[in-house]
Amino acid sequence: MVILVNLYLLVFTSYWLVTVFIFIWLAFDWKTPEQGGRRFNCVRRWRLWKHYCNYFPIKLLKTHDISPSHNYILACHPHGLLAHSFFGNFATEATGFSKIFPGITPYVLTLGAFFWVPFLRDYVMSTGICSVSQSSINFLLTQKGKGNMLVVVVGGLAECRYSLPGSFTLVLKNRSGFVRMALQHGVALIPAYAFGETELYNQHIFTAGGLVNCFQKWFQSLVHIYPCAFYGRGFTKNSWGLLPYAQPTTTVVGEPLPLPKIENPSQEDVAKYHALYIDALRKLFDEHKTKFGISETQDLEII
Repeated sequence: MVILVNLYLLVFTSYWLVTVFIFIWLAFDWKTPEQGGRRFNCVRRWRLWKHYCNYFPIKLLKTHDISPSHNYILACHPHGLLAHSFFGNFATEATGFSKIFPGITPYVLTLGAFFWVPFLRDYVMSTGICSVSQSSINFLLTQKGKGNMLVVVVGGLAECRYSLPGSFTLVLKNRSGFVRMALQHGVALIPAYAFGETELYNQHIFTAGGLVNCFQKWFQSLVHIYPCAFYGRGFTKNSWGLLPYAQPTTTVVGEPLPLPKIENPSQEDVAKYHALYIDALRKLFDEHKTKFGISETQDLEII
């Protein structure tokens, strides 16, 4: 859509210079999302974010102290529909990240496509969001000193289809790239689980094999995004709309899992530490689930 708007301005209006300047800026600044972004703490501290987090409310819970003398990769689960809890906790100061984790600088990593959208790219970078590309991760873990926490929502958009109230399904079995990067740099992995994230929206599930369901699967195979028919509440309490439900979400940050530094880890190395990470995540979930109204017998489903 943004590309079409800019092409329209360029070809059919007298505002073609606007498009020219935008493309010049993108060409000049394309490396910034790969090199730590352009953080402004004043944006992270906007009062707007406090109201945003209080709406649900969103909370952040630390279970172990984290030393600022090391770097970390924080793996977050589940993605949910729009990853509200991870934005509120790690891309803003509304829940007190700097006070909870003193000396730690969070970098939320997301798809590189966002950084080709004019104006949006500069806004998201101002909150500390960077590209999730390999070159970006390498830069943050080697060129930005110590005390950096790279926040990755591992399941990504593939998890959207499983984001339903009462769902505890994670797309993780074949997601091991974050483990490989952690091994290459010798940084600890930290599991984090957002209790309540999947309660913020509902979905209409179409009949398996039906026309709409076939379209959803075809679209996902094409662009790796599953088009969900999700809904929430409207502006009044019992109305239907696209606002998230006002349900509490608490992100519990677990204990760092130390990993050795292996510059060229084998598939066996990655599989070994991936399994250890899943065990740590399951332990974190099991230790805290009953505090958030989840049955003692409920387990995580890893697919």
